[in-house]
Amino acid sequence: MDIKRKLGASGIEVSPLGLGCMGLSGSYGAIEPEDARGVIRTALEAGIDFLDTADFYGRGGNEELIGDVLAASSNPAVVATKTGVGIGPDRKPVLKGHPDQLKAACEGSLSRLRLEAIDLFILARVDPSVPIEDSVGAMADLVAAGKVRAIGLSEASAATIRRAHAVHPLAAVETEYSLMERGVETNILPVLRELGISLIAYSPFGRGLLAGGLSTDMSFEAGDFRQYNPRFSDANRAANLERILQMDDLARVHDATRAQVALAWLLAKGDDILPIFGTRSPERITSNLEALSIQLSEDDIETLDRQFPAGWANGDRYPPAMMALIDGEPA
Repeated sequence: MDIKRKLGASGIEVSPLGLGCMGLSGSYGAIEPEDARGVIRTALEAGIDFLDTADFYGRGGNEELIGDVLAASSNPAVVATKTGVGIGPDRKPVLKGHPDQLKAACEGSLSRLRLEAIDLFILARVDPSVPIEDSVGAMADLVAAGKVRAIGLSEASAATIRRAHAVHPLAAVETEYSLMERGVETNILPVLRELGISLIAYSPFGRGLLAGGLSTDMSFEAGDFRQYNPRFSDANRAANLERILQMDDLARVHDATRAQVALAWLLAKGDDILPIFGTRSPERITSNLEALSIQLSEDDIETLDRQFPAGWANGDRYPPAMMALIDGEPA
């Protein structure tokens, strides 16, 4: 894939679409490990060279899947892994942003990924009990030690991004961004562009709502976290899917799927934005990459912006306990 996008000022260049690997470790229901490895292999063979994971996806199992594939592959890959979130004794999420925790987490990720250095090490959620300067300072130490090439944050407020970037340059901030969720445009994206930080846009399909294939009467299998997501309650899902039908006219004009249009819209929002899509189907990888050839006109983009303004979606994007983990103003 000749076209590349840069991760801030880190010098790291990656394919314009990346693979988000969370769904390959059970977050959307059970999947056989070999099937998951097959998806990663297919992505690499297709030219996708950016893989996004976390040490808490599958309790480290997601990183092990990637490590398995990379150890047997000749295809190059840039790996981003996140840390800083755990599960407490009451099964509720807890934040772990203390320097010692971050340094120990890095060692664990390096072992599971079988890498000498992590390309992009991301603090998944800002720990309010630890000054961000301390958390980022520990991540900067890992860069100095050669264990990490670049660092980033996820779901951080504009103020926190500024404070963190003053300690050590951030290569990227990872935040949900799609036609379903445009809050990042208000405060976060302008600051990222001022500071020269890239945006990694996760859930570009709104966890499947924009991709087609979901219905108002479907049920989610055990382990699929969408069964607890407010946007996927029966009433909210029906309302959201009804609104998304508005994409179909534009999709027909471009002989494209809704998913391809959703990706093309994100790609058109700036070269500093890297969408990462998740899939459990090797065939979807090829289909999603076709979004790179879709050229949306200014009128097309204005139409989509008008049809899906910020805040239109029914339901919060996370349950209350997870919404509480998002730093500062909504991202």
